[in-house]
Amino acid sequence: MATRQISIVKNIDWFTVVLYVLLVTAGWFCIYGAVYNFEDASFWDFSYRYGKQLVWIGCSFVIAMMLSLLDSRIYNMFAYAIYVAMLLLLLLTIFVAPEIKGSRSWLVLGPVSLQPAEFAKTATCLALAKFMSSYGFKIGRFSDMFKVVMLILIPMVMIIFQNETGSALVYASLFLVLYRQGMPGLVLFLGFFSAVVFIISIRFGEVPILETILDESYGLFLVMLISLVTQAILLLVYQKDRRNSMFLCLGNILIFLIAYLVHKLFHLDFKFTYVGYFVMLSSFLFLLVIAIQNRKWSYIFVGLFSIGSVLFSNVSDMAFDKLKPHQQTRIRVTLGMENDPQKAGYNVNQSEIAIGSGGFSGKGFLNGTQTKLKYVPEQDTDFIFCTVGEEHGFIGSFFVLAMFLTLMLRLVYLAERQRSLFSRIYGYCVASIFLFHVMVNIGMVTGLTPVIGIPLPFFSYGGSSLWGFTILLFIFLRLDASRTEYFG
Repeated sequence: MATRQISIVKNIDWFTVVLYVLLVTAGWFCIYGAVYNFEDASFWDFSYRYGKQLVWIGCSFVIAMMLSLLDSRIYNMFAYAIYVAMLLLLLLTIFVAPEIKGSRSWLVLGPVSLQPAEFAKTATCLALAKFMSSYGFKIGRFSDMFKVVMLILIPMVMIIFQNETGSALVYASLFLVLYRQGMPGLVLFLGFFSAVVFIISIRFGEVPILETILDESYGLFLVMLISLVTQAILLLVYQKDRRNSMFLCLGNILIFLIAYLVHKLFHLDFKFTYVGYFVMLSSFLFLLVIAIQNRKWSYIFVGLFSIGSVLFSNVSDMAFDKLKPHQQTRIRVTLGMENDPQKAGYNVNQSEIAIGSGGFSGKGFLNGTQTKLKYVPEQDTDFIFCTVGEEHGFIGSFFVLAMFLTLMLRLVYLAERQRSLFSRIYGYCVASIFLFHVMVNIGMVTGLTPVIGIPLPFFSYGGSSLWGFTILLFIFLRLDASRTEYFG
């Protein structure tokens, strides 16, 4: 036993452990700066959030130590059992959790409230790593890919039913792991393109283009143009067919040009979206003929690309209409469609003021006026980064981001050096979740992404998030410490 403990102490990645301690410590000081008032009775007052966070930090250190001492084979052996247990807990939460700020995601256990969604991330990562490292798994096989998608989607759907859409979206970052394990880059591109189509459809869905030509918005028309250009690029890149790619582009441009000239010369009013539909249909028929001639059916999938883009654009509009009013407003404010500094945009507006007021070197620790006067709502949780910007300025923000970047690069490095496929996949899951949290949280604090309410790892106040991230990280560090062992 003593030899084994010595081996763990020797092999654990202390660089990441030190980085973890630095992030947690910096996070506590930010929470203290956001909450503390000079008239408070004690620096260590546990009735305030900075005092409670000390308790969570102490418990997280104990959790980290316990996870490091456990046999690394346990995580692989009980991965599915942990996943099923967390699904049952998520399901239970939907029915028994009290409603807090519009969501039913917190289990109240006496004086302690826990959010199962934070711990379900680890369970999903373990199950995903277990399945994808199993013998005979092939990511290109439809049945295997379907099971992987279901492993990710099931907890997402359960968390959505808890009215925690932001926490559910975090699980989408796990699809990055599939790309590392051999998923075609085309699938990742389609996911990115879908996001672009959604944004364009919503952002320009209510903007008229040319009143004499169109009596409707040009969001759909713009999606048509982008998809047609992308279709030609796909033909060039994936089919290596430069001749037909150029012919397709020139033919589409010619049709649009003729339609515009007919409108100008003969004063005929018609919707250019109808011209777009005609161009898409003609492009598809053109590629269908090439596919039949060359007996290469992949041309058909390229031809269906623009049609699928238009269908997805219409679905995006319908999905946006199904969102709750406050969710729609947040997206509209982020995309610049509305200016609502007193209501939906208040948090972001105040956060930007706080960060901007910090300047290059900041106002100094405990000297932030925006945070001291409580102008920024949720400034110790989701908007904790504004405290960094105001009190420590550009320099402090840079160092915090540098620490997060170092952590994620280190996780990728550790994942790549794993001898076990299970450990490597789990490591990439951890890196993906941290990347998503940092990018989206700082993006929403600075007004670059919609406010979806997810914490900044190790900085935002809360025991569930701190413990969840600690468990997620130290399971991987334990796996890395025993990377020379073989367990499947």
